[in-house]
Amino acid sequence: MTIEQAQSDVDNWIKTFGVRYFNELTNLGILMEEVGELSRLMVRKYGEQSFKETDKNKELADEMADVLWVLICLANQTGVDLTQALKKNFEKKNIRDASRHLENEKLK
Repeated sequence: MTIEQAQSDVDNWIKTFGVRYFNELTNLGILMEEVGELSRLMVRKYGEQSFKETDKNKELADEMADVLWVLICLANQTGVDLTQALKKNFEKKNIRDASRHLENEKLK
């Protein structure tokens, strides 16, 4: 699936099953909530915190997909073409960071 297809599929799902998009600020809050859930799972899986019973059946991929879903909703609502945005972001990083990380002693 391409990013463009994902944006289209999310839009179709919202219009078919979701009634309408939540407003942008509500979706921003939901995005923060989903990032928090991802963070909670990452901290338990890769960090020092132990799992709680309520965390044991959660999947990292599902939490990441929840974050992506809401980000796509926000992109659709605000007219952002994520494919073009990502291409432009790569261009920015290629110019700004062409040798930055290669020269970083901390990464060697």
